[in-house]
Amino acid sequence: MTQTRVRRRAIFRSLMVKLKHPEATISKARTISMENFVMISGCSSGGKSTLLAELRRRGFVTIEEPGRRIVVEELKRGGTALPWVDAVAFARRAIEVSLADRADADPSARWVFFDRGLIDAAAGLEHLTGEPVIESLGRVHRYNKRVFLAPPWPEIYTLDQERRHDFAEALAEYDRLIAVYPALGYDIHVLPKVSVAERADWILASLAR
Repeated sequence: MTQTRVRRRAIFRSLMVKLKHPEATISKARTISMENFVMISGCSSGGKSTLLAELRRRGFVTIEEPGRRIVVEELKRGGTALPWVDAVAFARRAIEVSLADRADADPSARWVFFDRGLIDAAAGLEHLTGEPVIESLGRVHRYNKRVFLAPPWPEIYTLDQERRHDFAEALAEYDRLIAVYPALGYDIHVLPKVSVAERADWILASLAR
């Protein structure tokens, strides 16, 4: 096991202990707000990855989707922390990876764009188990107040080796996220269904306001 993996697991174990008493965690924890950390979330197969690639091409720091990386790793090693095998283990791993992504991201970068992240993972785990992790995590680990959501786009929806859920499941997740982010005090900006270059321009213009 790599040192990075060991560190991530230690962070996650410590976090899960704290989450046994979420109200105390929220009241005592120091809010970690990174205004240059920009969340791009929304519906599966809504064009997020291509948008991140365009932003990366323009020189911005981007963080790939935790879930995709987890699935690739689990398939490679024959693991079971997969959304279609053990969704709870997958969600817990996504929280672990998302926290590590935040810790590893460059705080001095002009913008750091995340393809999904901590709140998405917490919403997934709370939906599956009822554990109150959205408040416990979402109030402490903050992103830029503007959150960009890719809307459902059935015309481009596709399945692949890492994405095996159908469009109905993707819609259900989108509905949860579009409720969770405003509840945590974020301003939702739904991405227009335009070209990837136009989407990137639109995001950068929104952040400049």
